[in-house]
Amino acid sequence: MATLPQLTLDFNRKIKLSNDGGELSSDTGEFLFREFDEKISFSATLAESLNLNDNRRYHVHSNENLLRQKIYQMIAGYPEDDAADNLTKDPVFTQILEIPALASQPNLSRFYTRFDDGSIDCLNKANQELLDKIHAFRKSEALFIDLDSTHSDNYGNQENSLFNTHYGTVGYHPLVAFDGATSDFLKAKLRPGNVYTSNGAVEFTQPLIEHYNEKFPETSLFLRGDSGFAVPALYELCEKESVYFIIRLKSNIQLQNLAKEYHPSSAPIDASKMECYFEETIYQAKSWSKPRKVIIQSVRPACELFFTHSFFVTNFEVGSPKDIVLAYQKRGTMENYIKEAKIGFYFDRMSSNPFLVNEVKMMLSLLAYNLTNWLRTLCFPEGQKAMRIDTIRTRIIKVASKLVKSGRSLYFKLASSFVYQKFFWNVFGRVQKLQIE
Repeated sequence: MATLPQLTLDFNRKIKLSNDGGELSSDTGEFLFREFDEKISFSATLAESLNLNDNRRYHVHSNENLLRQKIYQMIAGYPEDDAADNLTKDPVFTQILEIPALASQPNLSRFYTRFDDGSIDCLNKANQELLDKIHAFRKSEALFIDLDSTHSDNYGNQENSLFNTHYGTVGYHPLVAFDGATSDFLKAKLRPGNVYTSNGAVEFTQPLIEHYNEKFPETSLFLRGDSGFAVPALYELCEKESVYFIIRLKSNIQLQNLAKEYHPSSAPIDASKMECYFEETIYQAKSWSKPRKVIIQSVRPACELFFTHSFFVTNFEVGSPKDIVLAYQKRGTMENYIKEAKIGFYFDRMSSNPFLVNEVKMMLSLLAYNLTNWLRTLCFPEGQKAMRIDTIRTRIIKVASKLVKSGRSLYFKLASSFVYQKFFWNVFGRVQKLQIE
């Protein structure tokens, strides 16, 4: 970037501005992520799994470094590839990547084209290996697989970018799974924009369930999904693999008639109060191979005459109907996880033409999300473990520092007026104390 001349401020002519301050960085907090990265072998695991179609005869930047650069740029809030052109000599980024200069935008753009379906599978396997390591460290007794789909709006001529009638817009329709207890991003699959919610859901979920049943047989698995995932094949998969499930059902005449038997519309005793009831029944749809337990939630708002009924199919054998519905409602936190992935890690920013390249970008967003989530859930103080990425950037990433070199060491001197320095050093200390095998 060309150095700007000194500019004088009108309100105070003594103040001059220029961008020739020397070896300064505004992203010093990235060192905390790099330190944590080393503790859990994040980059090392990705490097071992990376398998690309690389026909380059000569290169300066390895695929492993390009992958790491892109993930760290996302964490710092630089989603566009051309941000690298301004960061090329940034002292923090160059030390994190251990290279003299960052890869340029053309290098990053060509990097995506070296992926194929097998390469994406390798990234999924690496993510699963890291998830296993964190799961074992947490000694988690349960895993809540929350399924959902979301939409990624597109505004160009992207491959498989099609109109979705539910969202009323053109784009992609990714399938996602999070752990409802830890907010870990378990898995994602990019799909064309016009597919139905449950399309491929069983094939998407089955390897995940089988993996945890084999790797962590002592962990109880729970699956939750909205009415878009109310397909018999998913119930049968859960029953076969001993997975507890709660899935909302679409309403139909038979279910409505069942609900009205329990709570017919009648004049309320006290119209000023809301009424809410939970019932349990056995029901079998025509497409089901056997009857299953269904929970009916009947709600009549204050000053209303009719009940609104909701239905949930489940294989829970213990717990009251109300407890089962409340357990399902906790799935609502997943909307926050999806929003975090989209707004904070650019999960839905898929502007490339090839479908495969957009899926690669989606996977890199997933990995950036998980690295951040593991750092905050394992190393942040209590009460701050749910901190959003925008706040994390403000408090520990966007820290100004100046590089001072000596014969043996590199000193990054943080701004003395840094407001959140107590929190910064607290997290830093926790990262260095972390012991993960």
